[in-house]
Amino acid sequence: MTDLNAILAPGMFVRHPQFAEWGVGQVQSNIAGKITVNFREVGKVVIDGAQVALVPVFDP
Repeated sequence: MTDLNAILAPGMFVRHPQFAEWGVGQVQSNIAGKITVNFREVGKVVIDGAQVALVPVFDP
């Protein structure tokens, strides 16, 4: 499996595949597979990149 989370960098926008209601989030950091994302609806969330493949959003 290709790790698409590895390309996520601060400033990029993403969606969580299981929580569409969280809306679009902006990546704050991506360190050792732990991705911190600030979502509009729920605030900052730390996501384990090994467990969840975030979906990049190119036109937020």
